[in-house]
Amino acid sequence: MAFAMRVKVPPNSATLQEARHQTFDFFRTACRSIPSIMDIYNLYDVVTPAQLRSTIAAEIRKNAHITNPKVIDMLLFKGMEELSNITEHAKQRHHIIGQYVVGNHGLVQDVATKDENISNFLKNFYKTNYF
Repeated sequence: MAFAMRVKVPPNSATLQEARHQTFDFFRTACRSIPSIMDIYNLYDVVTPAQLRSTIAAEIRKNAHITNPKVIDMLLFKGMEELSNITEHAKQRHHIIGQYVVGNHGLVQDVATKDENISNFLKNFYKTNYF
C-alpha cells in the first residue's frame, strides 16, 4: 500500500495558547493516521487503535510541564517528523512495536523473573539504559 501523507509543519508559535492549539492539531492528525499505520505495518494482531491512541496521548502528556512556546514548537516538529517517517514506511514493523507497543519497560519486566540474582546496580542500569 503506497500511502504518502504530507505533514505540514506549523509556523512558530507566538504564545503558549497557539502552541497548545498546534499540539491539539498534531494529536488529531496523529490519531487520524492510526488506521493507515495499522494497515501499513499490519499491527492488528499486536495492538488495537485505542492502545496506539493512548500511547500517543501519553507521549504528548510526558511534556505537559513545558511552558516555553519555542520548545513546544521544536517538540512538535520532532513529532511531525516521526509521524511522517512512520506513515511513509521509513521504519520497520519491529521498530513500531518496540517503540510504541511494548514501550521502554516491556522487555525488562519479562526478564525480571529470570534474573533474580542480579545486583541492584545492574537492575537500575538496565532500567534506565534499556531502549
